[in-house]
Amino acid sequence: MSSGSQLLAPKPRGSLTGRAVVLALVVGLLVLSLAVPVRSWFAQRAEVSGLQAKVAAARERVAELQILQERWTDPAFVVAEARRRLHFVLPGEVGYTTIGAGETPVTGPALTPAIGSWYDKLWTALGQADLGSASGGQVPGGQ
Repeated sequence: MSSGSQLLAPKPRGSLTGRAVVLALVVGLLVLSLAVPVRSWFAQRAEVSGLQAKVAAARERVAELQILQERWTDPAFVVAEARRRLHFVLPGEVGYTTIGAGETPVTGPALTPAIGSWYDKLWTALGQADLGSASGGQVPGGQ
């Protein structure tokens, strides 16, 4: 072999060239530099979609309230609600309140009589304290 053929023959190289390493570094830097903005973009998109859902629910609630407001402007509806909720009757009518077979009367703290007022309880406690000390208990510092 001649020395000229050795110069023209390709040299055996490794699997990675200098250009491939530089290209890999550039791609890696691009991925790292874009990771944070892309992640924040996805988070913002999720937040926007959540807020859009809240806005849609609020609009539905506003529509329901507008319908209810329109119903309250009708005098017949107001009279019907007063009769239903407050048991109002028109002059000359007799109002009845019935309790069904499966229902029981309403009881609560306002409907049950009080056992005793605070001053009755206090007076009873003082009386018991007097009886307790007179039945053999010694008063500290006493004779």
